[in-house]
Amino acid sequence: MTEFTKTPGWLDWYAGPSKPAFKLPPGAVDAHCHVFGPGAQFPYAPERKYTPCDASKDQLFALRDHLGFDKNVIVQATCHGADNSALLDALAHSNDKARGVVTVRRDVTDEQLQSMHKAGVRGVRFNFVKRLVDFTPKDELMEIAARIAPLGWHVVIYFEAVDLPELWDFFTALPTTVVVDHMGRPDVTKPVDGEEFELFIKFMREYPNVWSKVSCPERLSVSGPPALDGERNAYRDVVPFARRIVETFPDRVLWGTDWPHPNLKNHMPDDGLLVDFIPHIAPTAELQQKLLVDNPTRLYWG
Repeated sequence: MTEFTKTPGWLDWYAGPSKPAFKLPPGAVDAHCHVFGPGAQFPYAPERKYTPCDASKDQLFALRDHLGFDKNVIVQATCHGADNSALLDALAHSNDKARGVVTVRRDVTDEQLQSMHKAGVRGVRFNFVKRLVDFTPKDELMEIAARIAPLGWHVVIYFEAVDLPELWDFFTALPTTVVVDHMGRPDVTKPVDGEEFELFIKFMREYPNVWSKVSCPERLSVSGPPALDGERNAYRDVVPFARRIVETFPDRVLWGTDWPHPNLKNHMPDDGLLVDFIPHIAPTAELQQKLLVDNPTRLYWG
């Protein structure tokens, strides 16, 4: 059995999340979360850039039930590389209440893709955040995208706002639905109608195959979580950015907890507070229904 030592200073996920004040609509989907290991059963990848704490499928499903979600979309974590075993195991034990987004390499076989589809996989993730992964050649990524398109899968892209101009031509050539993680990580100290975020709005407006997750305020916020005084309006500096996307593109947005919140440096969020962020960015019942139920159901279970 391999022993894994966590990255020094690693923040473990918050074990006592509050019960959200916001009641999720029936059928709500946590459309972005992960499983880590457990490392003794599903070893972490030799090429990983961090070693996390364990965060098992059973712990994820317990959080789902505690927060009031009905289903999960589990996204392959970079610490597992292209070994999707932990994710596939979680799907197999989900009672059809989970779908997956995997990481694959060029050498994946058609049989493996078909097997993953049968297991509940509906997308692949391409990561362009340089501090998290080593660069994969774009021709390899485009080849993978072309191979998954006939399955009806989509591509999830993770990048930072400053890199969108150089990645634009690649992203807009992808032959599938394209789902952007965390709004392309905007700099929320800049204006919501400023040049950088306007480029992202243009990206979504001009390419109707592009969707966005309006998740991870805890990663983007500068103002941070609330003081411990009962105030539940956390990460308010992120609200104008997420709300603008939800109101402008209501049929192409998703939301997820990002549990167990890998690589956070300054605090670990209360997942109950994250759920209470939702009505600030989707202020009507109609927008909440689309964000949490209709859109993820259509994309992952449709």
